[in-house]
Amino acid sequence: MPEPPDAFWERAQGALRSPPVEEWDTWPFAGTATPRALERPTAERERSGAGGVGCRRCEQGDADALWSDANWIVHALPPSGLPILVLLETRAHYDFPDLPDELAAELGPLLLRVHRAVMAVGDIGRVHVCRFGEGGEHCHIWFIPRPARMPQLASSFAAIWDDVLPPVPEDVWRANCDRVAAALNG
Repeated sequence: MPEPPDAFWERAQGALRSPPVEEWDTWPFAGTATPRALERPTAERERSGAGGVGCRRCEQGDADALWSDANWIVHALPPSGLPILVLLETRAHYDFPDLPDELAAELGPLLLRVHRAVMAVGDIGRVHVCRFGEGGEHCHIWFIPRPARMPQLASSFAAIWDDVLPPVPEDVWRANCDRVAAALNG
């Protein structure tokens, strides 16, 4: 039997721990981390664009697309600390587990295509491919590149390092977007 959210909270809320992150090579901060208090279970948050109302992805259409087709859109997020952050999103309102078979069959080759396009930026050590499905109602897959020869930025902390590092200069970011678009459209 699965552990219900209230039982999970009862068991965990008084037993939070700080892992030895300060010892990890990829930890972006000096010192230990102190966990926040674990909040009680509550209702799930409504995702942005729920039911197509006020949906940023639908409203933008292809305006910011690096590449698109009838089912998918690839776009870059605004400049941040890493060379470029790219999202692959469905046009239609499907969550990842709800993808129709046709889109699911397209997803594997598209993941590799976008990954290779992000690598085309140059001087990229690795591209982390992640699915965070909490925000918008469209299935969206993140491509988070780590600069080459920067192993300190590796692994799951790359997304945090993206927030810690100063934003990439606009001209460099635009050139990176152009390289990804060229690789996707070539």
